[in-house]
Amino acid sequence: MKIFAVEFIKSCLAPEQFPSGALQEVAFVGRSNVGKSSLINSLLNRRDLAKVSRTPGKTQAVNVFQISTSDLHLSQFYLVDLPGYGFANVPKTVRNQWGPLLESYLLGRTALIRVVLLVDSRVVTDQDRQTMAWLRSIGHDPLIVVTKVDKLKTNERVRTVRQIHQSLGVADEDAVIPYSSMTGEGRDRLWGSLREAAGRRRDV
Repeated sequence: MKIFAVEFIKSCLAPEQFPSGALQEVAFVGRSNVGKSSLINSLLNRRDLAKVSRTPGKTQAVNVFQISTSDLHLSQFYLVDLPGYGFANVPKTVRNQWGPLLESYLLGRTALIRVVLLVDSRVVTDQDRQTMAWLRSIGHDPLIVVTKVDKLKTNERVRTVRQIHQSLGVADEDAVIPYSSMTGEGRDRLWGSLREAAGRRRDV
């Protein structure tokens, strides 16, 4: 699959700013500093589309990108980068705005075909588990992507994925995708899962 174009559309600070139209949407969510921006850049084969920072809380709005590809099911769609939850080095007043903004987006988007939940390969937090449970409670079945797997030794990979299945209550047969933004590991699997989700939606 080829990526023809990637265009930043807008940063949304309120629900009325969310995109309109018929394009399908894929949303990425994870705790602050999980590596979400790096993964998005890696997935789209861009260097600095999503701003990467060592400081948690860099993403402070719902950022929307329009993607054009050669794939039949995902020829055009919105990739939505959601603010990270958990600790972030930003003012408390700003953090307090994120919860309602995230909830408004995740509860109200009929065009949303897939939520991708990112978790750090080195630690799954209570907030990760709570987010997983909440997403399920509102009707989403998140795709779990495990970031920073290049930091694990080879013999740690299988054990880590098994532990994440158990910690998040994911069935053994459901996909948990190990991903490295440094090496590109997991990129093809993630694209494959997104194409599958788009295909299921078109068949409904």
